[in-house]
Parts: sequence; C-alpha cells; structure tokens
Amino acid sequence: MRSTEGSTSGLPPFPNAIERVWKRVLGLVSNPLARIEQDCLLCASPAQREIVCEACEADLPRLSEACCPRCALPSPEGRLCGRCLAKPSYFDAARAVFRYEFPLDKLVQSFKYGHRLALAGYFGRAMAALGPPGGEAATPSVDLVVPLPLYPGRLSDRGFNQSLELAKVIASAWKVPIDSERCARIRDTPAQADLPWKERKGNIRNAFLCSGEFAGKRVLIIDDVMTTGASVGECARALKRAGAAWVGVLVLARALPKRLQAAP
Repeated sequence: MRSTEGSTSGLPPFPNAIERVWKRVLGLVSNPLARIEQDCLLCASPAQREIVCEACEADLPRLSEACCPRCALPSPEGRLCGRCLAKPSYFDAARAVFRYEFPLDKLVQSFKYGHRLALAGYFGRAMAALGPPGGEAATPSVDLVVPLPLYPGRLSDRGFNQSLELAKVIASAWKVPIDSERCARIRDTPAQADLPWKERKGNIRNAFLCSGEFAGKRVLIIDDVMTTGASVGECARALKRAGAAWVGVLVLARALPKRLQAAP
C-alpha cells in the first residue's frame, strides 16, 4: 500500500482530479446543504458551480449582434438580409446565442445524444439572458413559449425532448407559460441533420399540427440548433394557421452556411 505521509488532506495521493472530487464529497458530508463544485466539461479544470469554466465560456463562439432580425444569420449592420427580403420565412423573427461551431457543437451533442441533461440549465439560462427576438430578457414580449415537438417514436427512443428541457428553464426565468401539448409533430420524417440543406424544407412539409387555438398570441418557438430554419419554419406555419399573431424563434445555436463561415 502506498504511503499517505506528507498529505495534509489525509487522502491517498491520488491524481489531482480524483483528489478534488474526494474533497468535494467530504465537504458535502460535513455540509449537506452546500452545492457540489464540478470540473469543466471542456477542459476538466475546476469550474466552481457551473458546468463550463469561465475561461472556456469566454472562448465559446458567440453569434455577432449584427444579424438579420428574421433569420439570425450575420448581416451588415444587422439589417434584414436579401434572402429574407426576397422570400420571408413563416416565423417573424429569430435569435441565437452562439454559432454552431467547435467547441459549442460538442457540448450540444453531449446534451442531445449523451443525455447530459445538466447542460439544459446552463444552455437555458444563456438563452433566457439573451431574451426573445425583438425584446429584452427583463420584459419578454411573448405570451407563451412552445418547444419544437419531437415525433412520439423519436421521443421514446431518446427519452426526452431537448427543446422542452430548454423551454422549461426559459419559461421559468421569464415567468411566462409553456405549452408543450397543443403543437405536435405528426409525421416521422428522416432526421434533418442527415439531409442536404436543399432537401430539408420538403422533408419537413406538413410535419406539425396544432390542436388548439392560438388566436392573437405572440408565440416563441424554442429549439437547440437552427440550420436552414426549415423545421421551425414549418412549426411556425402550423401556429399561424392556428391563429398566432406573431411567431418568433429562439435557439441556442445558429449553423452558418459555408459562405458565412470564417476561413481557417
């Protein structure tokens, strides 16, 4: 057995990361009301009580404020972009916190496919702090939030709807109602991520149905990643058919087309 002599903590001389965990566990035993500290998911350094440390958070690819107010793609001086002028989407406005790039993409994949549901709180708080498109977090000008629905079979396979987990955090922060029942996905379509961008709009056509009235409501759709906007656009179309007066979109991350990606 290895000697523990010289250890001021009384712990075996484990590697630093393991020793930090032991210290936190012992701290909880002595103070059960304390929140356990954790290591950063990206660099494994101490992250205090968040899931990402301050240094890594500063390096996350935040989306520029100069974006088209309708599709959330970068646009000179934040003006309405040419594509939205020529062919407006069914949603009225969109906003995103990050660009869908490394290392944010790895965190999203860990949340979505690795079942790291603790990331829902971290992501949801970032989205709530940004506020809805055209509004402020302190006074969100929306009547309710609607998480982008999953098809029941896919929801059963995954075990949770990532958009709903984000919406719960946002709705709680803004103190606005959340409606996850009256808008449903009624077609089991191939995953959008598996299709070329040009095929996504046709793939998702008529995939959503609203069973209730949204007459005169200002509705905000919540999703994790927006690529072409086809899924949220089709959901917005269903909400408009149900009477919604305005439909906005708030996503965690916006995927940029190649023409807008920074050169390596």
